[in-house]
Amino acid sequence: MIVSEKISRNFTIFAEKECAGSSRLYECLSYEIAKDDAILELSSHIPQDQPKPNLLFASVQYLLNNSNSLELRTYYPSFVSNAKNPEEAFPHFKAFCLEHWDSLILLFQTKLVQTNEVRRCAYLYPIFTEIFAKHNKPLTLIEIGTSAGLQLGLDQYAYQYNEGNLIGKIDSSVLIESTNKGKALPESIKTPPIISKRVGIDLHTNNVKNTDDVAWLNALIWPEHTDRRKIFNAATNVIQNLEIELIDGNAVELLEDIVKQVNKDSIICVFHTHVANQIPFVQKEQLVKNLQTISTEREIYHIYNNLFDADLHRDYFYKKICDEHIFERPDGHARWFVWG
Repeated sequence: MIVSEKISRNFTIFAEKECAGSSRLYECLSYEIAKDDAILELSSHIPQDQPKPNLLFASVQYLLNNSNSLELRTYYPSFVSNAKNPEEAFPHFKAFCLEHWDSLILLFQTKLVQTNEVRRCAYLYPIFTEIFAKHNKPLTLIEIGTSAGLQLGLDQYAYQYNEGNLIGKIDSSVLIESTNKGKALPESIKTPPIISKRVGIDLHTNNVKNTDDVAWLNALIWPEHTDRRKIFNAATNVIQNLEIELIDGNAVELLEDIVKQVNKDSIICVFHTHVANQIPFVQKEQLVKNLQTISTEREIYHIYNNLFDADLHRDYFYKKICDEHIFERPDGHARWFVWG
């Protein structure tokens, strides 16, 4: 399959699997891009390790934020309250891309898809409360692909499941709502976990105090997702008041040294959501080996998805023995998940 055909298929799958029922604008644009040689050529400049539709759409929205291209902006619910018919957006989208060709390629070379989906804390929170309840020790959270570290503040947010009572930090400015389609959540959710240390690792971390970083992270949020944008902006304010260690680098290579600095009286929890698809297969295998090595000295948890399959996993390692618990694949934006 030649490059353009492969990229075309990539956009078609993105429209069918990711956008349908979630972003009508990106769905319509993706189907048109899949048939357009010029935008496929532009997309070929996106690095192989980055998801092409996400990076293209984020880059366009980022430029639109400071652009006078009023016509294309009128199709984006993120910019106007009465957005025009998304089925008519592509000619304007293409014209904008052609006009800003060089600027887009520069963004492809300097930016990464680092979506901070705060709502994914909805399914992480019960997992961490269970770990805390089981061991009765403070947790050390180490997030791979942390971006700005918003998920590291999961104990600082309020949660509401299936329109039930608020739990967590109920007076928080961040309210995360999600539907649990599975079994009843554990009793442990009534007691927030104690977190003694928060570490985020990424090839390029983002600083919530940097206006350009925040602008880029906002551009990664899909135009119709006003609730995601609201939660993101509220979470950035919360995170600014937390002590978080953000480290630029390769998490697989750095993990063992970072763990050596962790207090012996805490339980280490390494986690990542919707990041591992960007990790080369050899490094995925190395990550698991590193966790097994660490487990000869320390108990360690690994909570993740998109490593070797799409399901959500909670692995407990100790003395190289792995106790694995698998949850069904949750919604990509955590509007729902399946506990069980």
